[in-house]
Amino acid sequence: MPARTGSARRRLVNAALLAGVLTGCSEAPPDGPKALADASASASASADAKSAVAVSGGSIGAAGSACDLPVAFDIAEGWKAEAVDAEAATEKAGDSGTGIGGELADALLHQGPVTAACEVDAKPAGHIGYLRVWTGDPGEDDARAVLEAFVAAEGGASRAEYRTFRTGGLAGAEVEYLYTSKLLDETKRERALAVTTSSGPVVLHLGGMDTQEHEAMLPAYELAKRTLRAG
Repeated sequence: MPARTGSARRRLVNAALLAGVLTGCSEAPPDGPKALADASASASASADAKSAVAVSGGSIGAAGSACDLPVAFDIAEGWKAEAVDAEAATEKAGDSGTGIGGELADALLHQGPVTAACEVDAKPAGHIGYLRVWTGDPGEDDARAVLEAFVAAEGGASRAEYRTFRTGGLAGAEVEYLYTSKLLDETKRERALAVTTSSGPVVLHLGGMDTQEHEAMLPAYELAKRTLRAG
């Protein structure tokens, strides 16, 4: 599957034309520009957040849970998971008859080799952001290759730092990078991880309204990573 349109376009498209297609896919931008130095200076805060422990509010991924996925993992207490039906969302957006809505929804719901499958909303827990799950078709690419393609499709990603990890019997790749939106005039930190399964690759992505919100949500991301296992 070819790389899709960059995230800056997806966020604006969602806000202007696709409200309700993928619930809350655009985090509200902060007041004023976010400088690169501000994002880079968050390293110590990131370390503190990663060492914090999020309380589990249950798990998703298994059949019968909020999201049926190739993997399962715990979500933080207060966070709310909701499945994303990309095919149905695209069809709904295309009902205008112009075909434009369907094309925009398709750009919104795909990134690189994966498709949106689930999003876990942090707003009920007091944060502005999402932990999103993307899935793809089985293939020959390993987790690192999948993750690199995902980041490349982000459009505006830089300073990507990759590493490997193992958890729950799965071997995966993880990346931390900066995302700069020229349209929104902001730079913020984001993270993602990828694993491959017999059902295809899975990517977990943590964004956030800005770097501060991103760091505040890290304990939930670390909980998901630590409890990640084959579904």
